[in-house]
Amino acid sequence: MDIKENWQLIKNHFNMSFKTSLCVSIASVDQDHMPTVTPIGTLFLNSDQTAFYFEKFPKKIPENAKTNKNICVLGVNSSKWFWIKALYKLRFSAYPAIRLYGELGEKRKATALEISRLNRRMRRTKGLKGNSYLWGDMQFVREIHFTKAEGVRIGKMSETK
Repeated sequence: MDIKENWQLIKNHFNMSFKTSLCVSIASVDQDHMPTVTPIGTLFLNSDQTAFYFEKFPKKIPENAKTNKNICVLGVNSSKWFWIKALYKLRFSAYPAIRLYGELGEKRKATALEISRLNRRMRRTKGLKGNSYLWGDMQFVREIHFTKAEGVRIGKMSETK
């Protein structure tokens, strides 16, 4: 999958992933070469094969970035209708999951635009107590530069004609 040519498709897929799963998974590798997967609900894809996420709670990713900045982000379309239709038709209409490979940038102060994007995503939960606990006081982001994208295929249901 060409990351530049398919970037809009990738962005649409990740938007669906957040709607259906509420998070993506970021895999990083520690200094002992052991993988760790971290759920992240605040990843935002930009228009140029880059992204950022708010780094308030993750502990393993920033720790692992000290020795290995390579990561893999997995976004899964968990929509029940997507899966039911695929099971009925014996075929997925799109990739059920996409992996993005990239490298972590430095942690930095979030811009007003980035905070605005976060607030827009979390607006439906604004009146709930947990909203301010989880997403209030988000000050720092970490940038990601993606170099490779890979659609996940699952057996015959993902075969192309």
